[in-house]
Amino acid sequence: MLTRLLATAGFILAVLAVPLPGPRSGAALAAALDLPIVFLTRAEEPRLPLAFVDPVVADPGVWGARLAIKDNQTTGSFLGHNYELVEVTVPADGDVAATFAEQLAAGRKLFIADLARADLLAIAQQPSAAETLIFNGRVGDDDLRTTTCFAPVFHTALSRAMRADALVQFLVWKKWPEIFLFAGSTEGDMAYGEAIRRAAKKFGAEIVTEDSYAYDPIARRTDSGHIQVQRQMPLATQSADDDYDVMVAVDEQEIFGEYLPFNTYAPRPVAGTHGLVPMSWHRAQEQWGSTQFQRRFTEIAGRWMEERDYGAWLGVRAIGEAVTRTGSGDIPTLRTYLRSPDFALGGFKGVGLSFRPWNQQMRQPVLLVNKRVMVSVSPQDGFLHQRTPLDSLGYDEPESDCALQ
Repeated sequence: MLTRLLATAGFILAVLAVPLPGPRSGAALAAALDLPIVFLTRAEEPRLPLAFVDPVVADPGVWGARLAIKDNQTTGSFLGHNYELVEVTVPADGDVAATFAEQLAAGRKLFIADLARADLLAIAQQPSAAETLIFNGRVGDDDLRTTTCFAPVFHTALSRAMRADALVQFLVWKKWPEIFLFAGSTEGDMAYGEAIRRAAKKFGAEIVTEDSYAYDPIARRTDSGHIQVQRQMPLATQSADDDYDVMVAVDEQEIFGEYLPFNTYAPRPVAGTHGLVPMSWHRAQEQWGSTQFQRRFTEIAGRWMEERDYGAWLGVRAIGEAVTRTGSGDIPTLRTYLRSPDFALGGFKGVGLSFRPWNQQMRQPVLLVNKRVMVSVSPQDGFLHQRTPLDSLGYDEPESDCALQ
């Protein structure tokens, strides 16, 4: 018996002594790397919540990057990879392209862009951007995934098409295919409305009625209280009678959407930008290890994680994962790996997250949530795809003019 135990122990020690295969050589393991990551944003007035019971979100985006840097440093400390977060805020009237050029001149080539569309384009269109990697954690415009694509730009933010597809899949699964589309008049609302129309056609739903809500942005809050809302909203939503299953509200600026639930003319559920909302992240998410992740964020930020925080966290962690796996800080090497089928990032959503090579949009499940509960996660069961069900959300390769190499 003793002889047999000794032989077994010897076998185990022999197995443990065999070096494990990995993506990097021993030389790469020993290579020390300094990896500054620039978090680039512009100074903006904080957006006030519609209700005073909700807190004002301070410093959206950057806290996600700060948490991710800590995560990168945990692994990097064993490998000689030194990560630093360089926080750069462009003044409200500042030149973002000039700031971008200054960072490049300082030798920094990895960027988390917490920027609005115009500023994102201002840096992505620079010839020198070809030497960088830029992670867009904020802008969801579909044309940046279909017609106006840039090789350095990777999107960790959801596109509007991904949100719309995730929502309409759920409505079809629920057998609520008849939609009343009730949209605002801003440019963003019109783009989101078009994404809903596309999703309805794609998945076999039907928009049976459309109407728009004209509003004055200065009247975002009303002093007349619930009485005015209770009288106005039924009139505004009366055009459809009751000939629909669900109202899809499109109000990205949060002017009127919050007032729709329980105030529509017909007794119907509300979804879209309000009611049941498709999101990349939400505090109600508790599955797949998310509770511990949420707690770590709350400990350092003093608030819940928002979508912009999650988009920035994904960008910094994508860089860390690519550097760890390749053992390199070289921009072309990292970009090649990020676009490859070998890349998979754990994002606390139950599956590995990856980038679509044709437009560099991150594949990820979409959470369907209300204020306090996660209702479902898309893609829904039964919506299949030849590569991955995740590619049923948003623009597929044949639907996009982007063919990034």
